[in-house]
Amino acid sequence: MLLKATKNLLVYGLILVTGLTLGHYIPQLVRMLTPDYSEGNFSAYYPDANVQVVLYGTETCPYCVQARKYLRERQIAFVDFDINNSEKGRRDFSALGGKGVPLILIGNRQVSGFNQASIDAALGKIKPEAR
Repeated sequence: MLLKATKNLLVYGLILVTGLTLGHYIPQLVRMLTPDYSEGNFSAYYPDANVQVVLYGTETCPYCVQARKYLRERQIAFVDFDINNSEKGRRDFSALGGKGVPLILIGNRQVSGFNQASIDAALGKIKPEAR
C-alpha cells in the first residue's frame, strides 16, 4: 500500500515537473525561431523621402516609451503614431498585421517590439542621409 502510494506520488511529481519544464521552454523556443524583423516595401507608410522610420505605439506601453527614447537619443528622425489616438495610425497598424506595440518600420524592415539589436541593424541598412 505504501509502495503504491509512493509510486503514484513519484509519477504525479514527474508529470508536474515535465509540464512546468515544457511550459517554461516552449515559449522561449518559439521566440528563438521567430525572426526579429520582416522585410518588405513599406514606402507607402513613410510621409516623405527624408523620414524612413515610423513608430506605431501607445502612450502607456513602457516598451514604446523606451523605443521613442532610444530613437531620440540617437537623433533619428521618426514619425510617431499613437494607435489609440490616431485613426491613420490604427489603420496602418492593422494593415501591417500589427499584433503588439511598438511596431517600428525602418527602411525595408518591420521590427516588432523593442529590440535594440534589431533596431540598430535596421538603422545601419538605411541610407545615412535619411538618418
